Amino acid sequence: MNAVDEFAALMADRGRRNYGENITIAEHSLLTAASAEANGGSDTLIAACLMHDVGHWLDEPDDDYGIHSHGDLGGDWVAARFPAAVAEPVRLHVEAKRYLCAHEPNYHDQLSPASQYTLTHQGGAMSSAETIQFEARPHFDEAVQLRRWEDAYGKLAVVEILPLGHFRPLLDRLETGSGQ
Repeated sequence: MNAVDEFAALMADRGRRNYGENITIAEHSLLTAASAEANGGSDTLIAACLMHDVGHWLDEPDDDYGIHSHGDLGGDWVAARFPAAVAEPVRLHVEAKRYLCAHEPNYHDQLSPASQYTLTHQGGAMSSAETIQFEARPHFDEAVQLRRWEDAYGKLAVVEILPLGHFRPLLDRLETGSGQ
């Protein structure tokens, strides 16, 4: 099974879970990717938006809100199958939430209750030293952009959700182009 088929199987199975939001994680992932596409995101960032929560599907949940370390878990899974430009924003999207909480006074209050809850298990807002380290990471900007699209559009149950098949050609190109 290739990586895209593996992702599709995960999405069809564990992607039907709902961790405190009004939509499933699969729907959330598809909405976030559609947001990236509609806003002119690069192919690698669209793919990262699509796969950013795959870590939730790779193990049993920590609690009713999923796997709190899903960024690292998902980043590892994606890195084994796609280029770093896809994997690293996936790996860093939880850190991007912590970063934005530290840098934007109202950001925390705009998070959903589920996202606020998981933040407490993910280390809370970053310290000054952590933000400096985070800003030095490759793909820092892409992770922050992913997070913005995730928060702004990824939980809208009132819009049409594109099927995974819409993104399949993009994922197939990136998997083939990864050199793996």
